Amino acid sequence: MNELFAGLRWLPPPPEDFIGGCRALAADDPIPLGSRIRALASFALDENQLTRLARAVEQAQRDQRSLAPLTPLRLGVIGNATTHLIIPALIATAARHGLALECIEADYGQVAQEALSGDSRLIRSRPDAVLVALDHRGLPLRPVPGDPVLAANTVDACLDLLQTVRAGLHQNGVGTCILQTVPRPPEAHFGSLDLMLPGTSRHLIDLFNRRLGESVAGTPDLLLDVAGMAELVGLADWHDPTSWNMAKLPFASQFVPLYAEHVCRVLAALRGKSRRCLILDLDNTLWHGVIGDDGLAGIVIGQGDPTGEAHLAVQQAALMLRDRGIVLAVSSKNNDEIARMPFREHPEMLLRENHIAVFQANWDDKATNIRAIAQELSLGLESMVFLDDNPVERGLVRRLLPEVAVPELPDDPALYARTLLAAGYFEATTFSDEDRHRSELYQNNAQRVALQRKAGGVDAYLASLNMVITFQPFDAIGRARIAQLISKSNQFNLTTRRYTEADVQALEQDPRCYTLQVRLADSFGDNGMISVVICRETDPATWEIDTWLMSCRVLGRKVEQAIVAELLGEARKRGIGRIVGIYRPTPRNQLVEQHYATLGFAFVERGGNDETVWSLDVASSEVPDVPMTVQRVGAALVTA
Repeated sequence: MNELFAGLRWLPPPPEDFIGGCRALAADDPIPLGSRIRALASFALDENQLTRLARAVEQAQRDQRSLAPLTPLRLGVIGNATTHLIIPALIATAARHGLALECIEADYGQVAQEALSGDSRLIRSRPDAVLVALDHRGLPLRPVPGDPVLAANTVDACLDLLQTVRAGLHQNGVGTCILQTVPRPPEAHFGSLDLMLPGTSRHLIDLFNRRLGESVAGTPDLLLDVAGMAELVGLADWHDPTSWNMAKLPFASQFVPLYAEHVCRVLAALRGKSRRCLILDLDNTLWHGVIGDDGLAGIVIGQGDPTGEAHLAVQQAALMLRDRGIVLAVSSKNNDEIARMPFREHPEMLLRENHIAVFQANWDDKATNIRAIAQELSLGLESMVFLDDNPVERGLVRRLLPEVAVPELPDDPALYARTLLAAGYFEATTFSDEDRHRSELYQNNAQRVALQRKAGGVDAYLASLNMVITFQPFDAIGRARIAQLISKSNQFNLTTRRYTEADVQALEQDPRCYTLQVRLADSFGDNGMISVVICRETDPATWEIDTWLMSCRVLGRKVEQAIVAELLGEARKRGIGRIVGIYRPTPRNQLVEQHYATLGFAFVERGGNDETVWSLDVASSEVPDVPMTVQRVGAALVTA
């Protein structure tokens, strides 16, 4: 059994007063309750500790106490095994990922009944997502050794059963189903031949898992790779026959924290809470030695040396993350010119200066540098992961910047890369061409910030960018990216409503909805899709802005004004006399509290939960001038 994974060793050990910390949650405190819960959840907790913390969360929910800044999420759980021992671990672990989780557990074995009945307790609770927790004992995976046709039919029957469950859940209003791959049992009936012989248990499960992944791709549903999880810790350890026979537990209880961690990573990614930026220390992290003392020839990095290869693996991992869109930055206590030397001159370095979006090498503390990196990239601190070999620096950042993820590293640098990736900070639910190029987008944005410092003023700076903004209605090509932005955007998001790909498709076809996907390009490159707007016609003369979100990396470039100009122009063509905007405050969108006021909307009223309503008169409003070229694409928009 691998303790790194089974023991969540990338997390620091819990404090000695953990129980006292849980009890203290009942007391009033100037620190928000949700922040205190998340702080306690951010340790490597065992099953008992997770249960204790979950009780405190559930009590706060019963008392109707605010769990801000945690994001509420309601999860249904259905399966063929005992799940009530897993629920507390899910609730406590979700807080680690910024979620206030409420779980609705179906009765034992009532998978199809709960999914298909519109009056079931699960459906009536209106969950945001449902975890369909089936293993090999809950599917008709009866071995048929040596019969490839019957084997294929067997897998088809299992997938048909799951498709029926999924269709029932979606028809009853569930937006997302989370489906599990199946860990194969460790017992082999034919020895090594099990892998090759059609119809064996191993062959059936391998085929089922591949087909399941294919069936989920391109749908609103998500995959939880429980089979991969079990292989990480060992199949023989994962499957505990005694636990199944006595309590119908689907896996050994010692792996409940690991299972809960992986479920909550997927839920966090669903809510747009995956990390986006990896900040790297240099000395004894990317190489062995201190560049300022040892010089270029004295640091150890590269092939042929065990220590050098260990640090090279960290660079390889960082590059792989960059290739899938994660932004790389550097924070080092060092002289800038000396710190850059290995990136420019060392022949064994994989990472080069052009891979780093922001390079902070100075004598400020790491927390100050991380704040500066976040500001330059226009990313929140909750998007950051900080990798540093020094436990003192790790502790400082955890204390001063609790929003930043800081993996606990072992003494052996050979395990640095594995520990970073095991922590799962960068969980993804989709992967698009835009994701692939995201790191370049943020790197280009950092260059724009540098140019702005040199420009004579904001207007001169914006003019120098040669910006081109493109407006287009929602369409099938942009659908996945639109849904992704809607699920992930938190800071510049006026209402924080969440829509799936299926919802987005419905909006495309709704004649009462006006939709915009907005792209921005400039002299540094294409920023990709940077904004989404949904307007609903509430009466023949009124549009209500249901959703308006924007990437923070284009703030300060008058994109908001360009969008208002587009809305006004289109509203006049369609006979719309009034545009209504709504701001629904959340713990993370205070950035746009005065958004509508800044754009000339008049305040109308304040509703419940501090929601504010604003109105813009179409006929009397001036169309703002914007420092960019406007392009329009699509039949719904006529090019001016």
